[in-house]
Amino acid sequence: MQTGIKRRDFIRLTATGSTFCIGYPGLLGFGLNLNGPRIISPGCRKTKVKVARLYMGTSYGLWPKPKLNFADEIGFYESEFARLKDDLSDVDFVVDELVTSPEEVVNIKEKLENVDGILVIHLTLGISSILNEILGAGQPTMIFATPYSGHEWSNFGNLQKQPIGAKMDCILSSDYTQLAAAIRSFRAIHHLREAKILNITSNPFSEYADSVKEKFGTEIMKIELNRVIDAYHSISDNDAQAEAEKWTKEARKVIEPSEEDIFKSCKLALAFEKLMDEEEATVITADCYGSMHEPLCQAYAYPCLGFTRLNDMGLGGICESDLRSAMTHILFQGLSGKPGFISDPTVDESNNTIILAHCLGSTRMDGPDKPAAPYNLRTIMERQEGVVTQVEMRIGQKVTQAILVGTDLIPYFTGEIVDTPVGLEHNRGCRTKITVKVDGNVTNLWKNWSHGLHRVTCYGDITRELQQFCRFKEIKLVDETA
Repeated sequence: MQTGIKRRDFIRLTATGSTFCIGYPGLLGFGLNLNGPRIISPGCRKTKVKVARLYMGTSYGLWPKPKLNFADEIGFYESEFARLKDDLSDVDFVVDELVTSPEEVVNIKEKLENVDGILVIHLTLGISSILNEILGAGQPTMIFATPYSGHEWSNFGNLQKQPIGAKMDCILSSDYTQLAAAIRSFRAIHHLREAKILNITSNPFSEYADSVKEKFGTEIMKIELNRVIDAYHSISDNDAQAEAEKWTKEARKVIEPSEEDIFKSCKLALAFEKLMDEEEATVITADCYGSMHEPLCQAYAYPCLGFTRLNDMGLGGICESDLRSAMTHILFQGLSGKPGFISDPTVDESNNTIILAHCLGSTRMDGPDKPAAPYNLRTIMERQEGVVTQVEMRIGQKVTQAILVGTDLIPYFTGEIVDTPVGLEHNRGCRTKITVKVDGNVTNLWKNWSHGLHRVTCYGDITRELQQFCRFKEIKLVDETA
């Protein structure tokens, strides 16, 4: 794969404060900007999100006013999209049309066949027949309607209950930044379709891989151990040492790990990056507690630090060959631009909280372009070996936790971080822990808990985005606290 700059060079440069944006087809190819607020994720490494932008109105509509000037309206929206260019820098509006009749939609139907979604901007009253023709294309469709755009909003809820509206959702708002929010579910669909997950394991997983390939387009590829070892030995000691010095210097404390263990972990981290570059992959996972424990973790290094590094870069490193969590991580990246935190939860009914714990913590939970959270370098708690980042996440932060079960169910809940137990006195459970006060009822949560232990948590309340994605992909979304 030809690139203008390798990601490891990017990491080193940005660590020293340099900022730039070039035509890099991997991490930087979709406009990663280290200065401003970001919502996009660089997790998709191949093509941009393809969106059809349709301005929808009629010449006879009396709302918002008679004889509305379409050129002026579209010009205004174009200026708003220009303001949002950073948040939409990974988007191609491959269709960009004003449609004023059902016939005009018919004329462009062929162009709508290969888009990730349709963004419909509602301009005037009297558009029902036009909208029905758009929905007939069968693509995920978001309607953006400001107040006064028309009265049709009063039927949108009913329309969603009908087969023709099954893949339609709406944002009714005078906040034009929501034009960017309307794209997020399309981005997640696109990321999943183009994502490639590398699974380092000797165990079979073809049945699951086939099901997600069919539903989402995601490819899951087995990586043999000998290929990982070859990549490990191909990394120069100088590069591994430089990476080790970076992690050591930026840590608050190095508590248990030796310099040799940190060096080996960093060598494996750079090997992961090399493998992902070779395969143009977005996520890597390893059967670190199973088939790869002795031949990889014991003989060379645990993958934890390498996984944290990839998460911090906007890609993905997932524990324990957990393919469901890998899929959820990609989904979160698409919807929020932020990585996920896999956890082994434990419940405290006395204060309506759930403690989410795992030894692998990602330092850039706000996204790859945001400042890193403080961390210590520790060993894995259960094993008392390896190298992990014990991350101090932000108290007061809203979070969403979910897991994609199979291809048609997502249980989830939301809450707020009220504690981050990272002191040496907190020597129970995994290294990175957050105590989350649940928005609903934690007793209902544990009673409704099913489908295994692991869940994935990201910063922010992304319930609305999850609802839109699940509608478009025909997935049941269940609040476990209800």
